[in-house]
Amino acid sequence: MTVDAIMEDVRRYKPYFRFSKGGITVSGGEPTMQHDFLTALLRSCKEEEIHTCLDTSGYCDETKAEQFLPFTDMVLLDIKHIDDEKHRRLTGVSNEKILKFAKILEEKNIPVWIRHVVVPGYTDDDQDIEKLCQFIQGLKNVEKVELLPYHAMGVHKWESLGLNYELQDVQSPTPELMEKIKNIFSKYNIHVS
Repeated sequence: MTVDAIMEDVRRYKPYFRFSKGGITVSGGEPTMQHDFLTALLRSCKEEEIHTCLDTSGYCDETKAEQFLPFTDMVLLDIKHIDDEKHRRLTGVSNEKILKFAKILEEKNIPVWIRHVVVPGYTDDDQDIEKLCQFIQGLKNVEKVELLPYHAMGVHKWESLGLNYELQDVQSPTPELMEKIKNIFSKYNIHVS
């Protein structure tokens, strides 16, 4: 789709946006992979006074982020793992760009909701959660933190594509594990939902 085609559709909802204080959220995949298109779309929204939100892993180059962030009102930022080596094992890439992106958002005072998926055996280590809390505590622009329990609902999609889903045997976290992690955040005075 073109930016014009999307904006034609979005304009129909402007009265609702004003009533609900809503806007658009650009998600993906990873929307920053199409940074030129993302910039044009967000710029068009801002020209029409439409609130913009970006749902991202934050894995993008600073120079590309500088293009679209002036038109971004809010960011939903996934931090998959705070430990760089464990992040590499889990995702295949370093978390360096992601953590730097979080710092850039703070510098620009762009409101952020941080999301962390709790994957038993991968992202639930107490020390790693403590480090994540310390990192979040150092950011002045975090409005909300969401702990999301891992689920295996997407396994069938991988299977239908003939792909190996490496977390196939991982179970969803128990309510007790989620509460334990929530309590670690509480020690840092970070409210989580």
